[in-house]
Amino acid sequence: MNLKEIRRKIISGDFGSLLGLKEDNTNIHPTEIAKMLSSLPDETTISAFQSLPVNNQVKVFPYLDIRQQRKIISLAKADEGAYILNELTSDDRMLFFTSLKGLELSTCLEMLTVKNRKAVHDMLGYPGNGIARLINTDFATIHSELTIREANEHLRHHHKDTEAANVIYVVDADGKLVDDIPVRRFVLNDPEKKIKDILDGYCTALKITDTKEDAVAKFKEYDRVVLPVTNAENLLLGVITVDDVLDVQEQRATKEIQNFGGLESLDYPYVKTSFFSLIKKRATWLIVLFLGEMLTATAMGHFDVEISKAVVLALFVPLIISSGGNSGSQAATLIIRAMALKELTMKDWWFVMRREILSGLTLGVILGAIGFIRISVWQNLHWFDYGPQWKLIAITIFFSLIGIVTWGTLSGSMIPMVLKKLRLDPATSSAPLVATLVDVTGLIIYFTIAASILRGTLL
Repeated sequence: MNLKEIRRKIISGDFGSLLGLKEDNTNIHPTEIAKMLSSLPDETTISAFQSLPVNNQVKVFPYLDIRQQRKIISLAKADEGAYILNELTSDDRMLFFTSLKGLELSTCLEMLTVKNRKAVHDMLGYPGNGIARLINTDFATIHSELTIREANEHLRHHHKDTEAANVIYVVDADGKLVDDIPVRRFVLNDPEKKIKDILDGYCTALKITDTKEDAVAKFKEYDRVVLPVTNAENLLLGVITVDDVLDVQEQRATKEIQNFGGLESLDYPYVKTSFFSLIKKRATWLIVLFLGEMLTATAMGHFDVEISKAVVLALFVPLIISSGGNSGSQAATLIIRAMALKELTMKDWWFVMRREILSGLTLGVILGAIGFIRISVWQNLHWFDYGPQWKLIAITIFFSLIGIVTWGTLSGSMIPMVLKKLRLDPATSSAPLVATLVDVTGLIIYFTIAASILRGTLL
């Protein structure tokens, strides 16, 4: 029976088909089951999950989103919830507990065994952005004096088949990390060889004090699927697997994209976020940006005399301010992404400033020339009459675009770096925020240049 048929039966209220999903006779991966369950209404998802064989519940649980996990545990019987939480791998268990607060956290902690509860307590003491909360403690260790045959026997008797066992770690008598050995070396070498003879003497490791961003960078740099984590004394504490790092990267990218789009990051997937929560997340930034845009009206009011004398200037306001906002958004996007990829640091601010000033001037000249040509063509083909001073108007647009695009590019590139210096998230310098800032200042630049060029003629 495939998942489509199972889903159809579940929707009709028949959960019996789920009982057939025993680990011994199904080739359906837990993530596929979780995806199928997540597509159902919440009440149906809970009932269907509870109908799964208990071993499958433990396998499927980590692939559900946090909101569903919390609901499942809160509705489960105490012994059932305890079994699921205690049977999870240490990293999956930690990810679940980091989402809990207050009474819910206390209640779930009581479900854990003494050993697991102590481990969770210890990990919760580390910073939220630290790698300690991603550690998997189900790693496999051996000593270097064993032969490969003896090591295999030891591993079979003392370690479980987990994702962390793809790499075996060699430790000394004190548990300090010596080296790591990919499982392939066990297979491809003579069983009578000693472990110390197949070591390469190089082992990349993370420190318990490293951040999640450090872990992402190291996995990318060394192309590893699992990395050990040690403390200051080089004691092996656990491992971090690439699937957890990918989850971290996805969450971070999602948050940054949402922030950059001008809204607070969502706590749950879009389709699972309630309507009023979605409004709250979006309204805050919209209100801030709206209040900022009100300064645009204030700026135009300051130049009401100039506008009344040369109404034609008002025709180009949308063109002028949108060009500045667009150039600023482009620059902000480039710099934020470069900073996220560690291509730029705060030490590069002067390089960025020089480069973006030159870029802004070049782009401004290009757009200014297009604006100048547009006015000239429209005037000479009699498509629109800008009056006898049309050349001065064209020159005004030309220099205004140079000034505003340069300012927009400079602002968009520097704001993320300033926020980084203040230890704030550069992603909050969203495209709408930069555009709003440049809209207001762009009007001032535009009318100031217009007043200088057109004084004595239109003004």
